[in-house]
Amino acid sequence: MVNTVIGEAPVSIGDGNYSSKYPKRTDFLEAGVPFISANNLDNGVVISEGMRFISEQQHSTLKKGHLEKNDVLVVTRGNGIGNVARVDEKWQGANINAQLVLLRADDIKISKKYLFLYTRSKYFFDLVKLFSSGTAQPQLPIGALKKIPVSYPENIDDQLKIVRIVSAYDDLIENNKRRIELLEDSARQLYKEWFMRFRFPGHEHVKIIDGVPEGWESCPASDALHINPRVSVEKGKEIVCVPMASLSESQMTVDKSAFEQRTNHTSVKFMRGDTLFARITPCLENGKTAFVYFLEEGEIACGSTEFVVLRGKKVSNQFTYLLAREESFRGNAIKSMIGSSGRQRVQPSCFDKYIVPIAPDYIQEQFDSMVSSAFEQIAVLAKQNEQLARARDLLLPKLMGGEIAV
Repeated sequence: MVNTVIGEAPVSIGDGNYSSKYPKRTDFLEAGVPFISANNLDNGVVISEGMRFISEQQHSTLKKGHLEKNDVLVVTRGNGIGNVARVDEKWQGANINAQLVLLRADDIKISKKYLFLYTRSKYFFDLVKLFSSGTAQPQLPIGALKKIPVSYPENIDDQLKIVRIVSAYDDLIENNKRRIELLEDSARQLYKEWFMRFRFPGHEHVKIIDGVPEGWESCPASDALHINPRVSVEKGKEIVCVPMASLSESQMTVDKSAFEQRTNHTSVKFMRGDTLFARITPCLENGKTAFVYFLEEGEIACGSTEFVVLRGKKVSNQFTYLLAREESFRGNAIKSMIGSSGRQRVQPSCFDKYIVPIAPDYIQEQFDSMVSSAFEQIAVLAKQNEQLARARDLLLPKLMGGEIAV
């Protein structure tokens, strides 16, 4: 077993610090050579959403940050510090900006797959936080990165065995994530079908009157929902605090690794079944929204003061979450935003302007019984993933350190 630091391991390090040649805002194009930033790293891969491009001519003048297949990208500045991604064929030859550093294994002494596994581990993430400096804008200088410990078996085959063992956990987690995605999508589609297209059971025999089926009610969201309902908790009691970073842009699930335990509570408090809705730019535009499935009944948590808490009043909590995920609901909130550039916030009055169709009780009950099953399954799968990730994170350092033989 080799115990060393990244700076002395058979790994080369490159960055995107281009000095005076760094592309200006006016240099970016709609097509050309990809110029990857921290925002393009998502769950271990590089994504094209929000990708910026530079010309071939400018690319030729940049001597740093040219990517090869299976390079590992590490975010070393800002709130995403410690996030990583592996470069696939699509991004060969691309450039990276100053937020990123690339690690390139020689693949003779240390496997590229092993290096990626190591950098994706909680062990590495925690070390990045430990070696970083700054709070508002944390950063990990290359000099500090080089001092981060790394262990690896001398035998490449043993490294690949560790990769296979740990990948089995990752495969199960990814499978559960796909199931969660399908379950949530089915609930969203059912919501659209019943409450936007009005194709609920028996709709063929119901007339549309004033924009809604006969027997239905139309009311503002502020009447259909509790907006920031009052929740009290004992002063000084230790409770969970949920930051904005924990919320997903596409699913109800949350990243619990960013949760904190706090006795100094924020003013934003919520309970199981509530919906957390981002009220600040760009989090709202990006879709940060969550369903609070992760608390026990009666448990109270606090969170970012940039959350709007939504709770069902004339509709169920499941309906409330699905409503909050609708583009029209989010669009109405976005239109109300005021404030300085980059710090605009939703105005509470926007919920008076969004009209919600309220179905008769028997239709709502039928809908709720169908989507509640999906919500419950998502909560179970999310908990399974937490347990799998915990087991993987406990196992990985022991495998890497030779404590468990492979």
